[in-house]
Amino acid sequence: MKQVRKWIPDQHGAWAMLAVPFLAGAFLAPRPGWAHAVLFAAWLLGYAAVFHAQQWLRLHARGLRSARRHARPAVVFGAAFAVAGVPPAVLHPWLVAAALLAAPFVAVNTYYAWRSRERALANGLAAVVPACGMLLVAVRLGGGEASSAWAPALACLLYFAGTVPYVKTMIRERNSLGYRAGSVAYHVAALAAAACLSPWLALPFAAYLARAAALPGRGLRVPVVGAIELAAAVALLVTLLLVF
Repeated sequence: MKQVRKWIPDQHGAWAMLAVPFLAGAFLAPRPGWAHAVLFAAWLLGYAAVFHAQQWLRLHARGLRSARRHARPAVVFGAAFAVAGVPPAVLHPWLVAAALLAAPFVAVNTYYAWRSRERALANGLAAVVPACGMLLVAVRLGGGEASSAWAPALACLLYFAGTVPYVKTMIRERNSLGYRAGSVAYHVAALAAAACLSPWLALPFAAYLARAAALPGRGLRVPVVGAIELAAAVALLVTLLLVF
């Protein structure tokens, strides 16, 4: 069990990004059901498999023997992903097309992993797009029209894209005034865009702007930063379910 826990990707912020858009789409769909549970499991297993494969590639490219510790979880998670993912794909062949649309973004993330530049701003933004696109997938899987779900999907995109520069201002770029200014400017624009999607979205996005402006430089510990972002993500999910 201890070994299995070590296999769980330690990118804690990624879990909210994986879960919130998918769950929003599932519950906004006309017919949420077991198909969503199976696809959600495949989605998480696929992420874990890709994470370990990318870590293996990163370490192997540098000639480090520690790359081997990622090989087994990559294979195991990959096999589990196939078991969970093949049945939905057979029943709903359009899921294959959705996966192909996500492939370029995964390729970008893989490139940055290979170059050991996973903390690059572009890499984080590339990861956000397919994660938020899963809201559209979940809505269609539940019998809805993906075209009717663009507003909540864009709201997710606005929020999670903003977390990329904001979290940097709290940790790795905590001393960068340029990053702080850029993060605040983004959140001002995101607030305006979210309000255009729905006036009610101005409430959480005003809070996101306030935290982007007020919290950098206060020396908050990483667990506290993570807890705040978890609360912010849950607030977004609740707002989307109430508004749409």
